[in-house]
Amino acid sequence: MAWFVVLLALAVLFWWLAGHLRRSSGLPAGEVVYSDTGAWGRVEKPLFSARLQLAGKPDYLVRDGADIIPVEVKSGRAPAVGAHPAHVYQLAAYCALVADVYRRRPRYGLIRYSDKLLKVAFTPDLEQELEALLEDMRADADADDVARSHDVAARCAACGFREVCAERLA
Repeated sequence: MAWFVVLLALAVLFWWLAGHLRRSSGLPAGEVVYSDTGAWGRVEKPLFSARLQLAGKPDYLVRDGADIIPVEVKSGRAPAVGAHPAHVYQLAAYCALVADVYRRRPRYGLIRYSDKLLKVAFTPDLEQELEALLEDMRADADADDVARSHDVAARCAACGFREVCAERLA
């Protein structure tokens, strides 16, 4: 009988700990169906949209009923108001990828900053802004006269065009 009580107490403790870790991760309720962090299992392949000619790996996709919600985790603090615009467009790209790959358009996505969880609506207007941004980026990538737009060595070192850029910093 004593072993049963100990096992029951351990089961309750582990159940509480799992819930606490889930809540502190910023993930919504639901099943994690994709993870790029390795924390919840193997790392998945990128999502790909032929329509958008776009690939990406969201940090998490969480199934909540019939919905699949992209979750992007950022290590820094949230801005005083809203989210960083680049983070909004990154999340919008993941929402568009979910819509194309899973054939279910998310109504929103989540950005988890170290101090705040923000819900970003995936509206038709945001999707149009994303598609225009992607067109601009492709035009810039094909242009002959593209100039570097920053002076941050760390950003330069992480750039995907670093090896072919004549203006790289390091």
